[in-house]
Amino acid sequence: MIWMQNLPLWVALPAALLVVAGSTLTLLGTLGLVTLKSFYDRLHAPTLGTSWGTAAILLASMLVFGWTEGRLVLHELVIGIFVMVTTPVTLMLLGRAALYRDRGEGSAEVPEAPPEPAPAEQP
Repeated sequence: MIWMQNLPLWVALPAALLVVAGSTLTLLGTLGLVTLKSFYDRLHAPTLGTSWGTAAILLASMLVFGWTEGRLVLHELVIGIFVMVTTPVTLMLLGRAALYRDRGEGSAEVPEAPPEPAPAEQP
């Protein structure tokens, strides 16, 4: 990759920092997924890597390839939008499905729903 040798420092340094930050956030999300005990705790950990981690890596890609091609590279934005929209929705649906399943089985891991308030008496 001969074009990478000609990358100026003002492009290479922020791109490298963004890639390191994105991969670190992804690693933290992965470690949280592996080390947390319950399914409900583990549900939140991957969102860190897939949201901010992906965003940082995509920004670095936009920066490097935007400079090397001499134009704005916007197709990474489409990738980022799809990842940012689909990940929270998917994890919310997984959480709801697990909660529905666990409440049906009577699992002790699931917190009980708060009691409904009593209706107010009419005078």
